[in-house]
This record gives sequence, C-alpha cells and structure tokens, in this order.
Amino acid sequence: MLLSHYSDFIEAGCDEAGRGPLAGPVFAAAVILPKNFEHPLLNDSKQLSEKVRLELRPLIEREALAWAVTAVSAEEIDSINILRASITGMQRSLDKLSLRPEFIIVDGNKFSPYQDSASGAIIPHKCFVKGDGRFASIAAASVLAKTYRDDFMREAALKYPQYGWDRNFGYPTAEHRQAIAQYGPTPLHRKTFRLLPEPELF
Repeated sequence: MLLSHYSDFIEAGCDEAGRGPLAGPVFAAAVILPKNFEHPLLNDSKQLSEKVRLELRPLIEREALAWAVTAVSAEEIDSINILRASITGMQRSLDKLSLRPEFIIVDGNKFSPYQDSASGAIIPHKCFVKGDGRFASIAAASVLAKTYRDDFMREAALKYPQYGWDRNFGYPTAEHRQAIAQYGPTPLHRKTFRLLPEPELF
C-alpha cells in the first residue's frame, strides 16, 4: 500500500518519464492528491501494464486536487542536459498547478530549490529514491508523465514511421538504432546522446 502523504502540508508529488530515450521530449508531472487517497492499482508506472496506466490516468485527473504535465523538448535537453531538463520539467509542472503546494516530494535523488511563482517563497522539498513505489502522489505523477509521453511518441511515429516509436517510444532498441544508421537522426533526436554504438576497434 502506497503512503498518501509524507508531510501534513499540501503536498505535490513529482516524477518524470523519458530520461533514457534517444528521441522525444522528457515529460514531467506534478500531482496533489487528497489526504488519505488510495487506489489498489496505483503504483510506479514502470510496474504497471499499459492498460492499467490508461485506466488510472482519468481517475487521477478526476480525483487529484491539482495536476499538471509538462514536456521539455529534445532541443532543450541537448542545451541544458537531461538531468536539468527533468528538474526543469517538474518545476514547470509545479508552476502550472491550480493549488499551490506547501511541500514537494520528488522521485529520485536530485532536485533544485523551487521558488513558488505566486509568493516568491522557496517551497521545501524532499527526494526519495524509488519514491514512485512509496508515495501515491509520486506514483500518480509517474503515470501521467508516462502516458502523456507515450501518446506523444505514438503521434510522432506517424510522421517518422521508420523508427518504430509506436513500439520503442524512442528508447535505444536495436530496431531504433538500425533506423538511425539507415535514415539518420530526426529533429526529435537528442543530439547529445550516443545515437549509435561506438564502432568496434580491431
């Protein structure tokens, strides 16, 4: 059973999806859930089937006190690096929340101090490694980030069908890398990532 909250404050959980792919944006979400929220299926999005994630998304959007999702483009990832892009995406999602959080919990071990866009105050935060498997609001954020990113990559696959993004979602599969070798990178590829394996030296 996931914990609904870490603190007694109005608490936003944050997570991202898509740090590892070679192509596409990284998506980040922030979610504020009611106190004592629970759902038997909610968990880290990586532990859930696509069917369950898509069942949970409208429930999260309906039950959350506030939620927001933000995409950070491949171009911006190349400009500031993937870690900073992930944190930037989470903070932009926090900016978009209709209810202002008093405390922030984040999946992972890195975050930057977040200044509230309304009051100018720094909102305290705490990072949790594997937090998406411990706290409902982080798990909910992981579900939103993952499903919105998957939707984006399926749509992008219609424009660039040869890369198989409707199946690999931009991750470095053999199919994806073979397509990069054959057709070259697209504007959605992250140019600072190693798109192709280093050639073997004999």
